[in-house]
Amino acid sequence: MALTAPSPNSEPPRTTPARAGRRRASPPAGPPAVHHALLCVALPCLAISAEHGQLTGEGIEGFYQSGRRLLSRCRLRIAGRDPVPLQGRLVAADRARFRAVVRTPEDAGPDPEISVERLRDADGTERITLHSSARRPRRIPVEISFGTDLAELAAIGAGRAGPELPAGVHAAGLRWSAPDGRYAVVTASPAPQDSLASAGLLRWEVELGPGAAHTIELRIRSDRPVRPTGRTGSDPLPLAAAEADDPRVRPLFAASLGDLRGLLLRGPGGPGELHPAAGVPWRCGPPAAEALWAVRMALPLGTRLAAATLRTLARTQFRGRERDFGRLPGPLRDAGPHLPPSCTGVEATLAFPVVLAEARRWGLPEKELAELLPAAERCLQWLRAASGDGELLGEPGPTGPQRVETQAHAHRAALLGADLLDACGRPGADGWREWAGELRRRFAETFWIDDRAGGRPAAARLSDGRLLPYPSGSSAHLLDTGLLGEGRAAPGLLDGARTEQVARVLGSPALDTGWGLRGLAAKEPGHNPFGHRAGAVRVHETAVAIAGLAAAGHEKEAVSLLRGLLDAAEAFGHRLPEMYAGEQRTAGGAPVPHPAACRPAAVAAAAGIHVLTALVGIRPDAPGGTVALHPMRSAPLGAVQVSGLRVAGEPFSVRVSRLGLGMVEEAADGLQLGV
Repeated sequence: MALTAPSPNSEPPRTTPARAGRRRASPPAGPPAVHHALLCVALPCLAISAEHGQLTGEGIEGFYQSGRRLLSRCRLRIAGRDPVPLQGRLVAADRARFRAVVRTPEDAGPDPEISVERLRDADGTERITLHSSARRPRRIPVEISFGTDLAELAAIGAGRAGPELPAGVHAAGLRWSAPDGRYAVVTASPAPQDSLASAGLLRWEVELGPGAAHTIELRIRSDRPVRPTGRTGSDPLPLAAAEADDPRVRPLFAASLGDLRGLLLRGPGGPGELHPAAGVPWRCGPPAAEALWAVRMALPLGTRLAAATLRTLARTQFRGRERDFGRLPGPLRDAGPHLPPSCTGVEATLAFPVVLAEARRWGLPEKELAELLPAAERCLQWLRAASGDGELLGEPGPTGPQRVETQAHAHRAALLGADLLDACGRPGADGWREWAGELRRRFAETFWIDDRAGGRPAAARLSDGRLLPYPSGSSAHLLDTGLLGEGRAAPGLLDGARTEQVARVLGSPALDTGWGLRGLAAKEPGHNPFGHRAGAVRVHETAVAIAGLAAAGHEKEAVSLLRGLLDAAEAFGHRLPEMYAGEQRTAGGAPVPHPAACRPAAVAAAAGIHVLTALVGIRPDAPGGTVALHPMRSAPLGAVQVSGLRVAGEPFSVRVSRLGLGMVEEAADGLQLGV
């Protein structure tokens, strides 16, 4: 199953609803923007709507299943008129509600007497309910026009959607068939009084008494019925919740958990092998680096999703004799104006042993650990071959640059990989600790730029030895050192003094926009507030910075980024996109959406969970039978309570007081509170 389209970079096509058999006007190059759309997600099902609620056949609107659009047009008319839209909003990750009214000549006064509610579900159902406030019975004609092209999402995103297909009457609805044998069916309950296939139209005459309501239910299905993954018995995510004095905490945690559940897809290993898609609508292909970062940040919700994602990725690992042995595949990704594209496969390979090692600390069963350990060892084997004895790690190829975040990823993989080897009785742990020590030495000697302000890490080192000196949000990864036993954070590439300098840079106006962390300092050449790695706020990187700063004791900078991210989340209806414009915050302003951003995105959804659990500072060691709490002492959001998490496979709930004191309220038997 794939729902993948090219990354969008342009305005949406301006088209008019197409009639059956008529080709739409050619859209401009590039897929449509979706930043104002309401996306209901329950993969492999998806519904994309404008805020007015009508599916007009324009752009990317429609009901989708497994990457194919089953319905592109669903236009409601009542008494010969389009309803007047009042409100459209998500009520859950997979459902949207639209409210409207209808003005008719029969209204007794200036106030509308007929209201309409549409409840649309990603699974292909919609309930349309008419409410009457009239004092007398009303007879109201209702008609819905439908259409579809049965196009693939990738083709729609690239502007290559075909013409609408002719409809045929089918039982209590309509049916469309594509040349490849695929088909879609819309059925209605109650059945319509009239069905006009030539116009794709269903009609009813609705009798509404005073104060009465009438509901029409639509069901859209295909030749391959599916059940949304997150609604099956194999759902690996618990019913967790968060509450705080700050009212934004509850809806952000709930929306993040709902989005993560809606993004779940089945892997090739059966119904129990799930992984999160990177993001909707553009990146629902095979899992890669984004999936690993998402499941790592979601480990407080349990280890099942991490284990399933690791199993899925282990099957893709290169096993041949070539130099890529042990590496995970991954596409190239734009790296900004100063660097060539980066290989996400390298990032995923370095993340694999880290996720496995930390999943063990959260309570991954020994059987699953043993199953996944060989793949982690192959990842480490690739790292050794690609870097040598403690050399800085570059991108594949003889001239690949050495990025600051890649060094942090490699160092973390070495130390947590060594911890994993020790725990499983495998050889090589001491060698990896020595390797990490040599990498720390080389990094300190070659990657640090001294200046009058105290210095900062370079963004990258080029193949000729030159350093790219600009301040970069990627340096936040230097503070993400990983989790060892007894609640200890692993050592990082930086000493205390340089960690303080990185905190200063991350907290400066050059990178802290007031809404989150921008990727490239605002005054640097090539800065673009909409650039994925050139100035946009990337939610995942902001969350990494918040957690890393808090763990290193730099709460002032962490709290500034946290408050900005929470404010941005509120502006986005608590559903964080993967990125948004890195424009500086001003009084009365709001974060500007990015037209190409996935929303929801797995890393953004998991980031919402990550920053809120970072407030509590949970550091488990399930094999050692302990869990340590290191909450933010300043209690920036007041009292916080998080319930329904999982540590050692059992429910775990924790509370932090307004004084910054943590208390475990529910935990597995025998799990002791550590230091």
